[in-house]
Amino acid sequence: MTSKVAVLGAGAWGTALAKLLADKHGEAGETTDVALWSRRRELCDAVNAAGENARYLPGAALPKNLVCTDDLGAAIGGADMIVFVVPSHGTRDVARAAAPFVQKVEGRARVPIVSATKGIENDSLMFMDEVLAEELPPHARDDLAFLSGPSFAKELANRMPTAVVIAARDPDVRAHVMTRFHTPYMRTYASDDIPGVECGGALKNVIAIAAGIVDGMGFGHNTRAALITRGLAEVASIAMARGGSALTLAGLAGMGDLVLTCTGELSRNRTVGYEMGKGRKLADVLAGLGHVAEGVKTARSAYDLSQKLGVEMPITREVHAILYEDKPVQQAVLDLMSRELGHEFDPRAVARATLR
Repeated sequence: MTSKVAVLGAGAWGTALAKLLADKHGEAGETTDVALWSRRRELCDAVNAAGENARYLPGAALPKNLVCTDDLGAAIGGADMIVFVVPSHGTRDVARAAAPFVQKVEGRARVPIVSATKGIENDSLMFMDEVLAEELPPHARDDLAFLSGPSFAKELANRMPTAVVIAARDPDVRAHVMTRFHTPYMRTYASDDIPGVECGGALKNVIAIAAGIVDGMGFGHNTRAALITRGLAEVASIAMARGGSALTLAGLAGMGDLVLTCTGELSRNRTVGYEMGKGRKLADVLAGLGHVAEGVKTARSAYDLSQKLGVEMPITREVHAILYEDKPVQQAVLDLMSRELGHEFDPRAVARATLR
């Protein structure tokens, strides 16, 4: 028996997930055909001709049951699972274009819709769960699931052991998605805390830019450890303000992803910060990066969201000032260290977490 999955987004992460799903052989010889969608026909032609996404995931051989297409309707048609992996700033447009093809068919099993995108939309300040719920048909909202956790595309493509969390409201959808993505080298864990998982995945990219900055400035392990820990406190504060659980941020979607992104040399967000810490301008860094660094756009929306919710996020504020106000990195560090002294944890936040 053969099933079909549509993976929307042919960047490094989308390609790695598509490869995992295409490589996986289920019970009784079941295989999965994967349609990897990209809006760029020239990329699709190159991927199909070479059996490799040399642009975004070079060196990873793609199986023959993975086909890249620029036809969104053809990609989604007949799929029994749809995976969104487009950058956060493009998710709304792709979801809106995909909506007519996401039809409820009587007598047919539900089609889980998985988001593996991490970010916050700039203008609306919506997370991906909110964007998809707004753009997809009403019947699809109960079929949504969210994949997050410490996972570099290159390492997953090389079958290095990886663990992620799958968050969904519907337990059947959650269990189904967990099974579909589980392999001997990728372990999946369950969560029902969508706000917490979404906050962890999006906001860690902003903290990773800060971690790269302090590394680029030549600071040591003390500085990095302090920044990661206080960064986690900021992520948890936003998550709780959105109804999430602080405990979620102690897991894969929070601390796990934060440590990876703040310390791993494969992290694009850390790379942006590292180069700026060494004195380079943002425009020059991005011009040479070649990939999307979600944290650059998320820094703006995270800062705006903190103002809207009345949540104190000093690291995020300074990253925003460095990226968008051309604030010198040395002054940003000084301002962080010179703030008024206070509690490690806001007593009001602790009370909210305890009540939850």
